[in-house]
Amino acid sequence: MRTIEVTVASGERPSIVDLTDACAGFLADVAGGGDGILNVFVPHATAGVVVMELGAGSDADLLETLSTLLPRDDRWRHRHGPRGHGADHVLPIMAPPSISLPVIGGRLALGTWQSVALVDTNTEKRSRSVRLSFLPG
Repeated sequence: MRTIEVTVASGERPSIVDLTDACAGFLADVAGGGDGILNVFVPHATAGVVVMELGAGSDADLLETLSTLLPRDDRWRHRHGPRGHGADHVLPIMAPPSISLPVIGGRLALGTWQSVALVDTNTEKRSRSVRLSFLPG
């Protein structure tokens, strides 16, 4: 198994960060054209990773949906941080901290419109670590 950790800027507001190129670059370095599994893991309690279409409004739709489902108000029992921060700690049930993806011929076997993305609603964090691990088949 080969693993690297990359740092991505997530900004000052809820964001979706495309990780597809970072994943493809990592696989180009380590997969050797072989098959296997790519695991993408975010070691944070308030961020997650998803496979989804990016662009064409999907990013904004996801962030709006999360804002509706996880409002920034005082309903949350987890109370440290800014108002509504407890919602960030519930995010991983919707955007899990890890995903496993098929690698065929050294490349991600994603669908035509699929991308790998970090989802981060925690505005206190400006960057996130993402661990990429390739397990050859």
